[in-house]
Amino acid sequence: MTPYSAQEVYDGSDGDLTLRFYAELTQHGLLGKIAVCLFRAQKCSARAKVYRGGIRGKGSYRSMAYDRKGWSLSILCLFLCEHGAELGIRFGWGRDDSQPLNSWVLYVDLPQGQVSFHSPTRMQGPDYPGVWDGQQASEERIIAFAQTVL
Repeated sequence: MTPYSAQEVYDGSDGDLTLRFYAELTQHGLLGKIAVCLFRAQKCSARAKVYRGGIRGKGSYRSMAYDRKGWSLSILCLFLCEHGAELGIRFGWGRDDSQPLNSWVLYVDLPQGQVSFHSPTRMQGPDYPGVWDGQQASEERIIAFAQTVL
């Protein structure tokens, strides 16, 4: 049994612990890999909104976090395109025209409920067959999903 919870890893800033958590999740097959992508994208997105400063020659912490979020979403889309149906995970892309810079939205239906991510570009995957559920609960649902996978 893991000596820490998904919530503790999400709330914390311990990079080594986060990497151990990701390694443990990946031991749970495809669902674990999907959980890592979702968790990392959500954590990066949340952190990017509060980061200030940066590294000369590399960019702002905010832009680096959003780059990691985009990278995580691209890997997530690959996994879901290849295995989403067999795992019973519905997903797809929709538009949010109220967000001119990040108008693409990736929706993923987890057992815990729908989660979504805004993106400046549409990545691999189908159109989403549903609509936004109106809940701003992606963070809680992703953390619960990761904990369940463990």
